[in-house]
Amino acid sequence: MLSRLGALLQQAVETREPSVDLLEAFTEHWKGITGYYLEATDESIPARQTDIPWRLKQMLDILVHEEKQFPAGEAGPCLEYLLQHKVLETLSTLGKAEYPPGMRQQVLLFFSRVLGQVQHPLLHYLNVHRPVKKLLQLSGDRLGSGLEKEEVQFVAVLCTKIKQDPTLLTYILEGKSIPNGTPAQELPAMEEGTEHPSGTATGSPRAEPSPPRRDHNLVTSLVGLCKSKKSRVAMKARENLLLLAGLAQEAAAACLVRSSALCPLLTQHLCDLYSAVPAGTDPADVLAMERTSWRSQDAGDGAFPGKESLAAFFGWLDYLDELVLGAHPVVADAVAEAVEGTFFQGILRPQLLQMSELAVLSATAMLVGTVRQVQAPALLQRLVLFLLGPDQHPESPGDAPHPLRTHLIDRCNHLCDEISLASLQLFEQLLQKPHEHITHNLVLRNLEARGYLQQTPLVPEERGPPELEHEEDGLDLEEDPYFTDGFPGSSFGMSKKLPSGSAPSGKGQVSEVVSSFLCLVPEEAKTSSCMEEGGYDTYVHDALGMVQACRDSAAPWGWPKAPRPLDSCHPELVFYEGHFLKVLFDRMARILDQPYSLNLQVTSVLSRLAAFPHPHLHEYLLDPYLSLAPGCRSLFSILVRVIGDLMQRLQRVPQFRAKLLLVRRQLLGLVPGEQMDHTMLFKGVVVLEEFCKELAAIALVKGPPEGPP
Repeated sequence: MLSRLGALLQQAVETREPSVDLLEAFTEHWKGITGYYLEATDESIPARQTDIPWRLKQMLDILVHEEKQFPAGEAGPCLEYLLQHKVLETLSTLGKAEYPPGMRQQVLLFFSRVLGQVQHPLLHYLNVHRPVKKLLQLSGDRLGSGLEKEEVQFVAVLCTKIKQDPTLLTYILEGKSIPNGTPAQELPAMEEGTEHPSGTATGSPRAEPSPPRRDHNLVTSLVGLCKSKKSRVAMKARENLLLLAGLAQEAAAACLVRSSALCPLLTQHLCDLYSAVPAGTDPADVLAMERTSWRSQDAGDGAFPGKESLAAFFGWLDYLDELVLGAHPVVADAVAEAVEGTFFQGILRPQLLQMSELAVLSATAMLVGTVRQVQAPALLQRLVLFLLGPDQHPESPGDAPHPLRTHLIDRCNHLCDEISLASLQLFEQLLQKPHEHITHNLVLRNLEARGYLQQTPLVPEERGPPELEHEEDGLDLEEDPYFTDGFPGSSFGMSKKLPSGSAPSGKGQVSEVVSSFLCLVPEEAKTSSCMEEGGYDTYVHDALGMVQACRDSAAPWGWPKAPRPLDSCHPELVFYEGHFLKVLFDRMARILDQPYSLNLQVTSVLSRLAAFPHPHLHEYLLDPYLSLAPGCRSLFSILVRVIGDLMQRLQRVPQFRAKLLLVRRQLLGLVPGEQMDHTMLFKGVVVLEEFCKELAAIALVKGPPEGPP
């Protein structure tokens, strides 16, 4: 029994005794460092050629080894010495003086290693976070000094510690958060373990608001390092900034917004990168760019002039989008608000509203790229309201409550084809965004009352499929004069006749709707069959993807499955399809007289609209059997008029069939292009045929509308 007790006492002595030796060694190394400044005579010797790096490494090893000898949460004498004698304060001062040369690098490394390897909580002590903030200020003052690797390692350790304990953020950003006049301010009581000073651990920083600090701190250092030319440094800094923005504690998020210049720094860099895009950059190159990822190392391959600047701008915008997406709602809203105020309103809006066509085209192209990049809901919400305004009530002709929206839509019908094309691409990009206000503001608010239908007691019968018994060579579709007059004989023959029979509630069965669109273009104006190309079924795969994407986007919006009952609709005296649809329909009516690229873009936007699952939109764009109210038009009625105009014009073109076939072969690249008369007309016919096939495929994929009219 006595021998066992003696062994335990001996073990205790052997365990405790080395701590005295460790403290002596620790103080010896520290005195060796301070003694260097008393004995050194040559101030030009770099720090790495002295014994300072070795002594700092020994001090670190002693601290790590000592910590293993004590229970968790209990500080050893070496750590107490470090705090009591303000070792870190002294080192930060030496680093600031940069004496000997390279000392700041050694200090950064020591700080990073101590904070990273010592598990005892340190950052809430004044003698630790004060020198940490001093080093952060030095980092901000000397960006590009060649120490970016050490700087990003230092801030990464801080971010990791803050991630583990978000309350530490107030110590790093707000030095005033520690009560004055307490012993803890100068020397923490080690007996208290890791407890925070009273009143700072759980108190919300909202209680004592303070103006944002404009001096250099953790956030300014991170944002500065995000701009580094060294890709690895920039990547690591951005990842750690994402970590800070995503802190789950609301008090930490509020502190990040209130006590740092996070929002203005992020948005100002975005504006700087936007301004750095060369003025001579071709808008077509901007429009042709794919979505950029900030994580991509291929920032710009110089494929065209300005590619690097564009990649830098869109890459940073993508980074902000990801930051907003993953940030705490307090941070996300603040950053989104700053982007809207500084970039959307401050830079984009004036450029979009100016009169110079070249400037408008460039700004619109950049806006298309901006819309393409934005995905975060908080940022997308502000972008959508910036472009379209908040209005949700039905439009009236001549209304312009949101001037920017009016200008953007008008430019889809601009005299400059390039501006029209870019504007149409803008709205196509918008319609791909998962935001309900886009479709409602542009289209649906004008279709709510179904005012496009003829409001009579006999609506179901009048909306039935047209009677076919008295038709020999064609179809009496809505009795359009362009469609039925002036086509003797078989020159206006259809490829097939629409199936006869009644459709319930005036809606055609899917096969009838598909046939309606396929029968629109007469056989003599069709060329795809001559080229051994497939029918409308070649569009079914793409239609499936587009319709499913629209359904996925609209799933959370609570759209009805069936059209609103007519007896509950109270339409205005005169139906107005709205500014957006009016411009699209006007463009569609001129499909035979517009450039090929414009026609492709107009039909692409209309196809996207037709793919949405709202019953009113489906009815208005894809139901050939509508009994339209006087003065109203639908997509199908416009196509009918275009076909009528086409057949009249083709009769006046000699050998139109052979020329039409040649143009299709040219568009497919099968034969070299050559100039000929009526080329624009023939290209319009090709687009018209393909558009009807695409609408048929969309109608097939979507299936019949549900419920009563």
